Amino acid sequence: MASTIKTDKIGKLGFGYMRLPRLDDGNFDDVQICKMADAFLDSGGTYFDAAFVYDGAEEAFKRTVVKRHPRESFQIATKMPLGHVKPDFTMDDIFNISLERLGTDYVDFYLLHGINSGGNKHAEEIGAWEFVMDKKAKGQIKHIGFSFHGQPDDITEILTKHPETEFVMPQLNYYDWDRKNVNARKIHENLRAFNMPTVAMEPLLGGKLASENSPIAKIFKSANPNASIASWAMRFMAQQEGIFVVLSGMSNTEQISDNINTFKNIQPLSKDEMAVINEAVEALRAVPCIECTSCNYCKDCPAKIRIAMLIGLYNDYLVHKARDNMGGAYNWMTGGHGKAGDCTACGACEDICPQNLEIIDTLNKLSAMMDLN
Repeated sequence: MASTIKTDKIGKLGFGYMRLPRLDDGNFDDVQICKMADAFLDSGGTYFDAAFVYDGAEEAFKRTVVKRHPRESFQIATKMPLGHVKPDFTMDDIFNISLERLGTDYVDFYLLHGINSGGNKHAEEIGAWEFVMDKKAKGQIKHIGFSFHGQPDDITEILTKHPETEFVMPQLNYYDWDRKNVNARKIHENLRAFNMPTVAMEPLLGGKLASENSPIAKIFKSANPNASIASWAMRFMAQQEGIFVVLSGMSNTEQISDNINTFKNIQPLSKDEMAVINEAVEALRAVPCIECTSCNYCKDCPAKIRIAMLIGLYNDYLVHKARDNMGGAYNWMTGGHGKAGDCTACGACEDICPQNLEIIDTLNKLSAMMDLN
């Protein structure tokens, strides 16, 4: 089935609601989010992305956009977490909760969340494809797609089985483009073989490709002192064929302003600029680290371990090889929560990790360093 998405009517920059700013008390900073959303819409942006499992994101979107702007002025994307579907908690339950949270009677872009070949098998077993097709027929979903965390062959398999797919959202960025365990270039090529409209998520790899403290900062600033570090990554993805939205999970007004500025009269990277990108990739590869993007999908650890935080702490050690200040940070991260050594190796985190990280092994290494001292 050919996609009916009018991609030319959608702003190229997408606003992800996964990393929204919060106040000191933990609540969302609605005042700042409203300013961000308004600036985004004023710039011509239209595509907002949330998910059932993004804590409070759908409700925040209702407060900051749905109640404040005409429904026809934006598109909503949200996602069905297939792992949450149970006999007593159906796909209808999840979908209707999302509609209620969002304050709308239809969703523009609805995705089966984070599937690969195995995830698609589960989707087929529980009738997820039939479910979304039925909702589309009823006008409650405008466009059907899936977010993707898998290998290139998985894309070909899923799209061959499900020509009803209208768009796909994979992780694509310049660092992962030729990284063996991600193979982003090949994923993109396989999507192009199906002429599949694509939303690029994680173009900044959870902020790693925008950090002023990264070894890439000096490289990019030397090449162009006036360009932000993030702008290189956003331009790289925006120039790829078939990408109709480059999604960014923005956390403050400065980030939205920078992205808006990048997408004004955006130009493809030149040959010399691509050489700078390649230099940055090599610099990043020289730094040992666990490729965690702090997406926090693993937050529901049965042992109450703050997994993303602890991996971040371990990454600091890998980079700096300094343990002097780790104790205090570790005690704070584990206060009232599980220690690394409390991991039972149940595998729930690894099953859901979009980066396919060896989380259990990392926690064991951190435990050996910290729990016995």
